[in-house]
Amino acid sequence: MGRLFIENLSGPKIFKCKCCKVDSASHDDIVSKDFQGRFGRAYLVRYVVNITLGPREDRRLISGLHTINDVYCSSCQQLLGWRYEKAFEESQKYKEGLFILEKERMLEGW
Repeated sequence: MGRLFIENLSGPKIFKCKCCKVDSASHDDIVSKDFQGRFGRAYLVRYVVNITLGPREDRRLISGLHTINDVYCSSCQQLLGWRYEKAFEESQKYKEGLFILEKERMLEGW
């Protein structure tokens, strides 16, 4: 079994997995703070690190039908949110390739 590679982020504000404190995203990569996740408030983010993706699935969300992948911490396998693979409605296409990170599942580090 190989060694787990963990990528560290730099910057003034870093979001970390609440369970294991591994870096997940930079505050600079937030697109919007006005999203709703399974566990409450969530962030729409451009780029995340130290994650694994679950299988693709079609899920009906508040904004319509999307193909998504659940996002897990690569260190502890905690569910962190999801990735928008495909949006079926034209007005939602801007989300494709972006990530939802659940605020409840993150720590904000400075």
